[in-house]
Amino acid sequence: MNPDQIIPDKNNRAAIILAGGDGTRLAQLTRRADGVHVPKQFCAVLGKVPLLDQTRARVSLSVPSERVSFVLNKNHERFFSPLLAGVSPENLIIQPQNRGTAPAILYSLLRLAESAPRVSVLLMPSDHHVGDEAALMKCVDMAFAEVEEHPQLTVLVGIAPDEPETAYGWIEPAPPTGMGRWKTLPVRRFWEKPSREVARELMATGCLWNSFMMVGQLPTLLGLFILAMPELYVSFSKVRPSLGTLFEEKIFGRLYQRLRPSDFSRQVLESAARSLSVLPVSNVGWSDLGEPRRVARALANLGARQREAAA
Repeated sequence: MNPDQIIPDKNNRAAIILAGGDGTRLAQLTRRADGVHVPKQFCAVLGKVPLLDQTRARVSLSVPSERVSFVLNKNHERFFSPLLAGVSPENLIIQPQNRGTAPAILYSLLRLAESAPRVSVLLMPSDHHVGDEAALMKCVDMAFAEVEEHPQLTVLVGIAPDEPETAYGWIEPAPPTGMGRWKTLPVRRFWEKPSREVARELMATGCLWNSFMMVGQLPTLLGLFILAMPELYVSFSKVRPSLGTLFEEKIFGRLYQRLRPSDFSRQVLESAARSLSVLPVSNVGWSDLGEPRRVARALANLGARQREAAA
C-alpha cells in the first residue's frame, strides 16, 4: 500500500527519542572553543538547528508531542536543559550514567508503561540527518500500521544503501511471507560493521542499512527484553515500584552503579531476529552522522538540494 493512502490514528502512539549517547566519534567537530566536548545531538552539526530539535520536529509528524519522551544522561544536563525546557518532567528519562542502549531503552519503556501500557512505540535516535523528513515519517506511519495489524512484530526501518558502508550495521531480509500488506520483510539476520568485500555482497543482494529506527507495541518490546536479557529485565523490575516517586532517582542510581554496559542491537535484536520485520526505505537522504566524512557528505547533499530549490 502507498504510504500516502494511510490515514494515521495518532492517539495510540508514543515515541522515545534516544539522546543519551556521548558522541565521542564526532568530538573533533563538536568541541567548543573552551575545549568542552558537547555530544553531537545537542549541536547544530548541519545548519543552525541542533540535531535534537530536528529530531523532535521529525517525530512530531507522526506522534503527538505530549507522547514524546527523551532518554538522557544526567551528566549532559547542562546541554539538554535549555533545549528541553518546555518538556514535562514526566517525559524526561534521565539516566544516572551511560550504560549503553539496552538499559536506556528498557528504562524508557518501563516509565512509559506506567501511563500508557498498550501504546505502539517509535524508537528514534537523535543524532541522524534526514533529507526528506516527510517521506521518512510516512514510512514510519506504515510501520505503525503494520504493528497495529500484527502486534507480535517489531518493525525496523531499513535504509536502501547507496554505497558498501563498513561502519553501519546491516539487515539481511528474508523472502516475503505474504503476512503483511505494508511492504515489510522478515529479518533473516544482522551483519555488524562488515568488511568492504562483505558490504559489497550485502548491497548486491538487497540488504539494508540498520537505521536503529523501529516501531513496536510496548508489551512486545518489553517481551524482547524478557527473552533476550532476562537478568536485566528482572533487575529493572525489582526497582519498578519506585517509578514516579521521590525515590526513583536514588534507587535507579544504585541500580545503574551495578549495571554492565549492554547494547540493544547486539544483545536484544540479533537474538530476536525471527520476530522482527524490516521496512525498506529509499530516497530519504538518511545518514547517522557518526563520522566527520558523513557530515561532509550530508552538507554537500544539503547544499545540492538548496541549489536545486533555488534554480
